Amino acid sequence: MTSTNRLSGRVALITGGGGEIGSAIALRFAKEGAEVAIADLDPAKSEAAAGAIVASGCRAHAFTIDVADEASAKTAVERAIATFGKLTTLVNVAAAVTPDGTVETLSLAQWNQAIGVNLTGAFLMCKYAVPELRRAGGGSIINIASQLGHLGVPSRSPYCTTKAALIHFTRVLAMDHAVDKIRANTISPGFILTERSSRRSGGKDKARAFAGPLHLLNRPGETEDIAAGAAYLASDDAAFVTATDLLIDGGYIAFKGKIGPDGRPTL
Repeated sequence: MTSTNRLSGRVALITGGGGEIGSAIALRFAKEGAEVAIADLDPAKSEAAAGAIVASGCRAHAFTIDVADEASAKTAVERAIATFGKLTTLVNVAAAVTPDGTVETLSLAQWNQAIGVNLTGAFLMCKYAVPELRRAGGGSIINIASQLGHLGVPSRSPYCTTKAALIHFTRVLAMDHAVDKIRANTISPGFILTERSSRRSGGKDKARAFAGPLHLLNRPGETEDIAAGAAYLASDDAAFVTATDLLIDGGYIAFKGKIGPDGRPTL
């Protein structure tokens, strides 16, 4: 990736910024000129992500956050302002690890955790970020949803439901704050090859072999694919883009077959 100044003057707060997708977005933003506040539940991960950015010669600062806790969400926004002086961009990547199960087997606590992190967490971050974005003259909110917000997967109702709700929440958010020059969009990734996503398949190699042929482009996504989309939505290149869900899924939603050994789609 070539460094640009496309995000020069921006200050971004990224929740879940210590994870593989969050840290890729943070690094991409920093290389494009943004100052980055990296917030994560795991302080070691947020510090590592910020350290890598600082080592590259860019500006970043790490915070610990629990997005499901209102006081923690509010404090993260306040600390970002105290560190960088303003806030122009919010990216909500933080998501709960949701167990497999049906309504009979899932506990209420498991259901509530998914809602608390994946949906209420985004609500809380937006609640405290919106006034700061307005004060900065406008900005961009990017909520990371999922292709599974568009279709159902058996035994994954907490994840699918919260991601679908996040897409619709973001549309209404965009309606409410267009007058403030705040754009709000979601990104719905396909299967992105991370340690977390690959765990179900037994590792990245097995995940690549299994998930690749389910995508029209015959490969799973990489974290940089999502980072590139987020950088676009945060930039002036997307100045006329709001209330939109950007599918970065390699054709997964549109494709109902499988890529064969010859590289061609089959039923």
